[in-house]
Amino acid sequence: MIQRFTPPSFIPLLIAGAIHALSFAPAPLPTGFLPFVQLLSFTALLFFTLKASSTKTALWGAWAFGLANFGVGVYWLYISLHQYGGLAPSLAVLALFAFAASLALFYMLAIGLMRFFIRQPKQLSWKQQLGAALVIASAWVLTEWVRGTFLSGFPWLNIAYAHVDGMFAGWAPIFGSYGVAWFAAFTSATLAIFALNTRQDAPKQYSFPLGIAAIFALAGVLLGGIEWHQAHGDTFFVRLAQGNVEQNVKFDPNHLQDGVNLYKKLAAVPPKSPEAKPDLIVLPETIVPLFQHQWQTEFWQEWIDIATEQDATILLGAPLYAQQGGKGIYTNSAITIDSQSSATAIQQLQMAQRYDKHHLVPFGEFIPPGFHWFIELMNIPLGDFNRGSTRQANFTLGSQWIGPNICYEDTFGEEIIQGVRDSAEHGPGATLLVNLSNLAWFGDTWALRQHLQIARMRSIETARPTLRATNTGVTATIFPNGKVQALLPTHTIGVLDVEIQGTTGQTPYVSWSNWPAILWSLLLLVFVGRALRSSSQRSIS
Repeated sequence: MIQRFTPPSFIPLLIAGAIHALSFAPAPLPTGFLPFVQLLSFTALLFFTLKASSTKTALWGAWAFGLANFGVGVYWLYISLHQYGGLAPSLAVLALFAFAASLALFYMLAIGLMRFFIRQPKQLSWKQQLGAALVIASAWVLTEWVRGTFLSGFPWLNIAYAHVDGMFAGWAPIFGSYGVAWFAAFTSATLAIFALNTRQDAPKQYSFPLGIAAIFALAGVLLGGIEWHQAHGDTFFVRLAQGNVEQNVKFDPNHLQDGVNLYKKLAAVPPKSPEAKPDLIVLPETIVPLFQHQWQTEFWQEWIDIATEQDATILLGAPLYAQQGGKGIYTNSAITIDSQSSATAIQQLQMAQRYDKHHLVPFGEFIPPGFHWFIELMNIPLGDFNRGSTRQANFTLGSQWIGPNICYEDTFGEEIIQGVRDSAEHGPGATLLVNLSNLAWFGDTWALRQHLQIARMRSIETARPTLRATNTGVTATIFPNGKVQALLPTHTIGVLDVEIQGTTGQTPYVSWSNWPAILWSLLLLVFVGRALRSSSQRSIS
């Protein structure tokens, strides 16, 4: 009798992947649930792929989990592609599917490495269970690091961001987000391996690896109580403005002046009291939607007048243009304006303080080779910028040093720490971080809350307060320990006036970046993985 082949059902893994995507930002899930939802749904992936009868089945299961995770987790890309990019709905869905499917390949790679080294995941001794957990965590972090660096990188939905309020957050100032991801992956691995082995007929074994995971979690909690920073200078007030300018009118020639005028009004709002007068007024990314030379000097003088009236420094996002070697140079930048600024100098690109965005967004800010045809299908303004340097001079405000970054850049912790370090060429490291963003491209979605979680991780890693001025949200101030100090509701118009304390002090992560987490993962994968594979081959033979 010929038996019909029945392919395994990946529906449970699709569901688990979709649930996993919910763990990267609060709502609909409560904040306190996020770390546990991530651990348990990730455990489901590991349990299935270790138990799978073949490596092929495990790989396709990992891909299904990753497809659901990224498809649900970054569904908001559909809004930017269709609603604001003008791409047809079918093509926008296809592009989102292709993107999620491509990212899911990294999950296949991680599971492939695990299956290569762990040939027999059942009936393991406690030493073998520990070794398997070390291999799984290391394989996962290495592939996540590759995802965060390959072709400019896309580290969004790194599992570390589910643990900003969790037990492992205390490890971030030491090993960064990839270190946090390693501890989270190790914990899920111990759970999956323990569950897989206790389901067998073999005698029940004491799970030493689970105890190790518990120690890592407890250590993370204790480390979270360490203050890696010291107060620097006096406290001062800042104002963060949120104009809620719709993306479809932001660059519309008939309405772009309206958005600029709104931000002028927000910057000029009188302080609640003389004691709460802001020394710094921060406005979002590209709130000036034309290049600096396309505005008359009167336009820039109005900003100078507001800064003079408020007795404050205005920090705002603007695209800049220059001629260099007979060709145009375009940058997505941040500049400061105060009472000493000159309208003519700004128009002529002679700013006292300027930052040019370094890490550009593929398709949104630069066009990868061979993809101009895709961009031509959409209507995206300001879509081909030049890069700034990784380390640039920080902005000064009294005794404070402001480390600016723009939108997507703060997803790369290894780049943010460059501005926190002192530089012989560019001066002192930042005493606070400022992120300018415009997430109106993504509507009222998880993207806003996910980005806030990422910014909170950057504060934990660097022990620096973070100011986030966004067009639609989440506009917020964050303490050096990652806790949110104050925020504005998303998709509202308003200003947030908050008292800020700059900090100094260098965390271990600022000193050594991602290398410890990557190197220990590589060494564990090679040496422990080889020992596991050898022991598995001996037991099979």
